[in-house]
Amino acid sequence: MLKDFFLRFPEGRARALTFSYDDGVEQDLRLRTLLDRYGLKGTFNLNSGLLTAPGAAPADPLIRRMTERQVLEAFAGTPHEIGLHGLRHLYLEQLPPARATYEILEDRARLEVLFHTWVRGGAYPYGTWNEQTLDSLRACGVDYFRTTEDSHGFDVPQDWLRLAPTCHHNDPQLPALAERFLHDPVERRPYLFYIWGHSYEFERDDNWALIENLAQTLSGRAEVYYATNGEVFDYVAAFRALRISCDGRRVLNPTATPVWYVHCGRAGCVQPGEQVVLED
Repeated sequence: MLKDFFLRFPEGRARALTFSYDDGVEQDLRLRTLLDRYGLKGTFNLNSGLLTAPGAAPADPLIRRMTERQVLEAFAGTPHEIGLHGLRHLYLEQLPPARATYEILEDRARLEVLFHTWVRGGAYPYGTWNEQTLDSLRACGVDYFRTTEDSHGFDVPQDWLRLAPTCHHNDPQLPALAERFLHDPVERRPYLFYIWGHSYEFERDDNWALIENLAQTLSGRAEVYYATNGEVFDYVAAFRALRISCDGRRVLNPTATPVWYVHCGRAGCVQPGEQVVLED
């Protein structure tokens, strides 16, 4: 029956892991290198209007924003994703609608030119937003935006413009959440573990070992889908685009993405353009 039809990530995996880090600071390079070492992926959200001029002294000795050259050296050609974070990291909900829209769209436009790519998601500066902000994001063609409202859970988002992460990397519940993510039995709804933060916090708190130990724990798992925020969004969108007959027996995949599912305890895949018949 259709009530036993649930999303699975590529290759039938029941778990997905993604990271999200903000502000485009020099410490991102060390974090990106660490993620690469362990085969993990993340999304780095940048304020293109706050990139440092070459040779300029940082305004804050800890929050050392990168230059254009540095962000290109850090992220261009890597498996990680570039996200937007507002042109100048302003409180978007405090701005007039036109100005908030400009802060979003101009940041997106500059980053797309800089990286020769599409920028389709990001994170709220300061984690704050209102309904007007959501309207601006929709008008700018943004697919997803992360809040700072930790869920301490693993649910796949329903509203991607109010994307709630699982937890910040300094959350005292992180070790227990990692244990649950890896070892809880997943029978129906899949697990999405979403970790966020700012890489300068590792330097401030002198806890780079925290993220390295976490990476070691979570890496190399055949049952985990390691992805950027955008890759998770695209895959879930493909699953939700499946066309299902009224009797719940036939499933058509109109997308270009192979989509995996579990039905009555059995994993299956619907190839692009394929129709399958579900059996109890």
